[in-house]
Amino acid sequence: MPKMKTNRGAAKRFRRTGKGGYKRAQSHLNHILTKKKSKRKRKLGLTLQVANADVKSVKRMLPYS
Repeated sequence: MPKMKTNRGAAKRFRRTGKGGYKRAQSHLNHILTKKKSKRKRKLGLTLQVANADVKSVKRMLPYS
């Protein structure tokens, strides 16, 4: 059986947490930041858990994490 390939795009976007979940960054913090409030930009800088509905597909893309 050959090795499974890791989806390199997913490997750059998701990290495994200590309890076995996955964490992700938030979008909308790259450009056009002048019109966004400081509070909004600060909240977008935080990391979040991947939603339960998406965990299955993330696990498939990252077989060795």
